[in-house]
Amino acid sequence: MDLFADDASRGESRTDNAPLAYRMRPRTLDDYIGQQALVGPDKPLRRMAETASVRSMILWGPPGVGKTTLAEILAEASGARLEQLSAVMAGVKDIRAAVERAREGQMRERQTLLFLDEIHRLNKSQQDALLPHVESGLLTLIGATTENPSFEVNSALLSRARVYVLKTLDESELITVLKRALGNETLGLGARNIRASDDTLSILARAASGDARRALGLLETACDFAKSDEHGEHLDRDAVVEVIGHQGAAFDKQGEHYYDLLSAIHKSVRSSRPDSALLYIAQFISGGGDPLDIVRRLAAIASEDVGNADPRALPLVISAWDAYLRLGDYEGQRAIAHAAIHLAIAPKSNRIDQAWSQAKAFVAQHPDLEVPVYLRNAPTQLMSSLGYGDGYRYAHSEPNGYPAGAEHDCWPPELPRTRFYEPSDYGQEKRFQQMQAWREELDRQADGGA
Repeated sequence: MDLFADDASRGESRTDNAPLAYRMRPRTLDDYIGQQALVGPDKPLRRMAETASVRSMILWGPPGVGKTTLAEILAEASGARLEQLSAVMAGVKDIRAAVERAREGQMRERQTLLFLDEIHRLNKSQQDALLPHVESGLLTLIGATTENPSFEVNSALLSRARVYVLKTLDESELITVLKRALGNETLGLGARNIRASDDTLSILARAASGDARRALGLLETACDFAKSDEHGEHLDRDAVVEVIGHQGAAFDKQGEHYYDLLSAIHKSVRSSRPDSALLYIAQFISGGGDPLDIVRRLAAIASEDVGNADPRALPLVISAWDAYLRLGDYEGQRAIAHAAIHLAIAPKSNRIDQAWSQAKAFVAQHPDLEVPVYLRNAPTQLMSSLGYGDGYRYAHSEPNGYPAGAEHDCWPPELPRTRFYEPSDYGQEKRFQQMQAWREELDRQADGGA
């Protein structure tokens, strides 16, 4: 599809019944809002447009930040034909057809730029079909994706395209987008002379969550409820709030943002920041995340990051898990917040995690270790005759409930003695440290130490 075959008709199509967001798409980088690290003076995409030399790239960013618009601007600035495909709909046949049209364009000495939306949805065979034509330069690829291309695009294709990261638009940038739409008489809403305060536009901008397309869609809907007066029309704040309603920041439950939020929750709790933890938990749940995913993460934190510094942590999380299942979602969310706050405030120790990692590594180095004979059970007469269980000292029959002495440390005698668990100085683990030191002294005395 040659989107620039007729520039005049392309401009007219924007004034028909197209949505406001489509009509207001910038046609030059000077009109483009946001992404100044890429399109600002002397920045990479600005240079490509100014030199009419576009290289293959992947634009990675959330929805509504201008990926498609950038492809259109770069194609027009370079004089290239723009082929536009969506990976959701396109197959190998569509890619081959685009390649044939690119060959025809090449014969007329015109470069073809292939904009491939949602490139992360291409399967391996589709990516393989594309690769040789990008490598040869027949096609200049601009892929757009909301997902991390490191995981979704094969390494061969990724190595032939520069990845540019696009950020969500901030509130001031979105307000600029909305004001342009209200003031543009040709493509926007300027002919209606609609007035809106900065406070009203801020509400729309915040509701859009960094998405310019969403912001313009909300504005267009809200303007249907604008009130008329002697000066024209006025966009009332209450009308905007009514149009927006209750909106959660929804996200793809298999997407990167899902895992980013889980990571932010974990690291906020580990860093003893309860307010930050609650912030990300609220965003996760309001965006449609399963609260039980939070509880599972908190259970991991209880052992990994709190550990024996507060032995109550893990039982508390399990209780919150049980409370959520018993109380239902609304009341159960409060139990999750309860557990998260406790973990964040609790003293921290990763000594359990370290000890467990060291123990696994040690066993990997000594896979054939033997259990000492005195620790083995002797359920049969043969086992008893072989000495199984001989010399075992029952702890509850020992002074202080502790069988002191190196000969009864339960460690395989043929292996080098190694300590995995070293209690920290924090919380209850300080008490554990004292108990270990006391028992070591008992061992020293039992072994004849002075």
